[in-house]
Amino acid sequence: MTITAYNQVSVPSFMYGTAWKKDATARLVQQAVESGFKAIDTANQLIHYSEEGVGHALQELSKKGVQRESLFLQTKFTSVNGQDHRTPYDASANLTTQVNQSFDSSLKHLHTDYLDSYVLHGPYSRSGLGAEDWEVWTAIEAHYTSGKAKMIGISNVSAYQLVELCAKAKTKPMMVQNRCYATMGWDQEVREICRAQGIIYQGFSLLTANPQVMADPAVRAMAKKLGTGAAQIVFRFAIQVGMLPLTGTTKEKHMKEDLAAENIHLSPDEIQQIETIGVTSRQLR
Repeated sequence: MTITAYNQVSVPSFMYGTAWKKDATARLVQQAVESGFKAIDTANQLIHYSEEGVGHALQELSKKGVQRESLFLQTKFTSVNGQDHRTPYDASANLTTQVNQSFDSSLKHLHTDYLDSYVLHGPYSRSGLGAEDWEVWTAIEAHYTSGKAKMIGISNVSAYQLVELCAKAKTKPMMVQNRCYATMGWDQEVREICRAQGIIYQGFSLLTANPQVMADPAVRAMAKKLGTGAAQIVFRFAIQVGMLPLTGTTKEKHMKEDLAAENIHLSPDEIQQIETIGVTSRQLR
């Protein structure tokens, strides 16, 4: 299964996330691809990711006949305030130089000459978009224009910021990646903007941010009826409402189970029930 953005680039409908994997990154990425994942998410941010570890996995997979072109690679530019002392660029350089150095470093880490998706890890400004955001976005746009990034996007973005970016950018994002809370309507406002603009919405922390949904009796009843787990119900819900879900599981069994969510189906009533579970539980507190 794939999802297509407004620029007609198709993306596998499930993505494996590599945050917080540290030295296990290479092994887990190999395992994820061998389990069936075709899309990998990482970032050039040593405090939380091992981009080089992803690259090592890709080299090993290539030896086994898995070609680079068969995989969708997404990485991110992370600003100085999201890094520790190990920045993948000259932290004293101007922002355009920082983006370009980080991009080149990512290509080297991943042993590739292009990226399928290049994402701004988060805006510099808390509300709206400031001069720093626009300088960085312009630098990211240049990599899309050059063809070295097939898609570009932004993460950890508010609805207000996304509206502004779509309205004023030369190239609006093709991807948005946000942490997705059921208590906030599964980021409904941002999802609706994405739907209207032809942007792919990637949801992360779908399980860890929503323990109340995982424990909900209705969700557990759906899982029992379909012979699956609560996690797969959440992932299938995400797929059916148009999200591209990320999973970061470290267990091969769960990797395969998560991918199997693509093969189950929830009714419109079940979808509506899950849409409102988190919001209802917040109202009851």
